[in-house]
Amino acid sequence: MVEYRDGSVLAQLGTPDMRTPIAYSLAWPERMETPCEQLDLAAVGRLDFEAVDNERFPAVALARRALEEAGARPAILNAANEEAVAAFLEKRIGFLDIVDAVAETLDQYAPVAPESLEDVFAIDAEARAKARVNVGRRAA
Repeated sequence: MVEYRDGSVLAQLGTPDMRTPIAYSLAWPERMETPCEQLDLAAVGRLDFEAVDNERFPAVALARRALEEAGARPAILNAANEEAVAAFLEKRIGFLDIVDAVAETLDQYAPVAPESLEDVFAIDAEARAKARVNVGRRAA
């Protein structure tokens, strides 16, 4: 869901299947058919929304912080998260270590906003290097 400045909200709804966003990215700006199950809102019956519990889901607060701070922050968040998740999947760190490693990387690295694609790649590389160090401190 995306909330616009005028207060309206647009939602893209579908079944929880990553093939849909992957197909979207492959076919953009067009749309392609997928083998995904169609969303049946009548069968779903209702949608319930709750405020995010930042205690249970601290990564959401990190993402919001990166968006609010803007500049290079979202790229740093993404790079650090990818490194931490890879370490988790390789069983080098625990699940709860992911957010801590990402937060530490965000706290340590504050470059100026990128002005070119090359800047983004450089920021990504530096953030990954810092994240690997932070992950290494947590490795079991």
